[in-house]
Amino acid sequence: MATTNKSAEKANRQGEKRRIHNKTVKTAIRSSAKKVATAAEGKNKAEAEAALKDMVKRIDTAARKGIVSKNAAARKKSRMQRLVNSLTA
Repeated sequence: MATTNKSAEKANRQGEKRRIHNKTVKTAIRSSAKKVATAAEGKNKAEAEAALKDMVKRIDTAARKGIVSKNAAARKKSRMQRLVNSLTA
């Protein structure tokens, strides 16, 4: 049943806008994580470190804005950092 309350309708519009924006941010995080993984797979340390730097920036921003939780952000960064560090070992 559709809402007839003006404030509820506005809240629905705002929520939809936020959902779309949050989805693009999460997609960008996944894409940058994939770039790190691809570079690491190709044993390209310089490219992996550059991609990691970009990914960390995106994740930190998303965590600060509440798009991803602080712990999830820390976990993703840690896993990718370990992957890049393993290239030297």
